[in-house]
Amino acid sequence: MNNPIRNPEYVPGHGLLKGKSVLITAAAGAGIGFAAARRAIEEGCRGIVISDIHDGRLRQSVDALKKETGFDAVWGKLCNVVNEDNVRELIDFAEERLSGTDVLINNAGLGTSRKLIEMEDDEWNRVLDVTLNGTMRMTRYMLQVMQKRGKGGSIVNNASVLGWRAQKEQAHYAAAKAGVMALTRCSALEAVEIGVRINAVAPSLAMHAMLRKSAPEELLKELEDKEAYGRGAEVWEVANVMMFLASDYASYMTGEVLSVSSQQA
Repeated sequence: MNNPIRNPEYVPGHGLLKGKSVLITAAAGAGIGFAAARRAIEEGCRGIVISDIHDGRLRQSVDALKKETGFDAVWGKLCNVVNEDNVRELIDFAEERLSGTDVLINNAGLGTSRKLIEMEDDEWNRVLDVTLNGTMRMTRYMLQVMQKRGKGGSIVNNASVLGWRAQKEQAHYAAAKAGVMALTRCSALEAVEIGVRINAVAPSLAMHAMLRKSAPEELLKELEDKEAYGRGAEVWEVANVMMFLASDYASYMTGEVLSVSSQQA
């Protein structure tokens, strides 16, 4: 007997982002960012810009999105979110191509595994600069642009349940994601004045190709066993929640962090 919880079927789009334009960072490859880009198209967006730091992978992802969805209004732009000039160039590029950006999804993040006692400053700083400071840079300039345009908008950040929960060898990543949560809540209060909503998702375990390739099998098994469903989330299941937060269905929500998890403790 098929278990729809353990073996979910891909959900078709319902027009949640009909007529909206979307910008997503770190959306090349097979992770949450690419899943969000595909879902945004399926939800009726009028145009989308994705970014990444790898030129070849970015080109392949743009081509894949066009081919898989039959949607042509897809553009790619290289961007390293630790670089302020890159951030401004990306947002300006999206503004031009999309005739205004309605939705920003901050997906860029970096994680490594290291005990704190063994960690060098460079590793700590690198993870925080991409994951937390990069989200801040994108949000800051996007808010400036949205304020000038005067038509409001929505920002969705990618946090993690590790912003709430402890895990060995993840002090730097957890600190960065907890910072993303706090940034979401505080910036949301300020953004109300210009008609912009800011929310975040906090996935527990999202099973993407890079994780399956890099993480030890025994660790993945341990993490999956903690989930009530006995599995990690499919990346599109996380993307679904991002689409809800970006859409007008979440019109009364701002400063919220939604856990995308089946963990019970």
